[in-house]
Amino acid sequence: MDTISRENNSMLPVAAVIVGVLALLVGGYAAIKASSLQKTVVNHEEKIGKIEGIESQVGTAAASADKAARDINSLNRSTQEAFNTVAASLGNIQASITKIEESQKKPVAPAKSAGATPHEPAVAGPDEYVIKGGDTLAKIARAQGYSLADLQAVNPGIDSSKLKVGQKIKVPKK
Repeated sequence: MDTISRENNSMLPVAAVIVGVLALLVGGYAAIKASSLQKTVVNHEEKIGKIEGIESQVGTAAASADKAARDINSLNRSTQEAFNTVAASLGNIQASITKIEESQKKPVAPAKSAGATPHEPAVAGPDEYVIKGGDTLAKIARAQGYSLADLQAVNPGIDSSKLKVGQKIKVPKK
């Protein structure tokens, strides 16, 4: 046997008890810390699960946003094509309107039919008289019941000797 066990027999069991108690305390403390760490790990696992769910939602949202961007670009292109088509049609319509307006400004030549005279007979409107062959201002005034002075007053500058067949002159109001 060794010398420690023979000389100090009373101290060895006390030291062993102290070391055992210390070991139990350190073990208990380690168990408490391990339990606390286990709770922390469980909390972090829940948070990691939530983060993974959010990542999945973000991925889905990003895919939807990409699809929406492609759809918007497609709509922009088709809208631009429609505007171009409408603009071309409006240009054609405007050109047609311009042609119609120009044709309305130009005098239209009368249509000639077989046997028609080159000049259509003039038609007298209200307060007008159409000159016939052999008419003079005096003859017209007598025939219509006016004085020559009244007839000349509504037709200043007309010379009775230069009247032409088909010419219109004004007559005084009755």
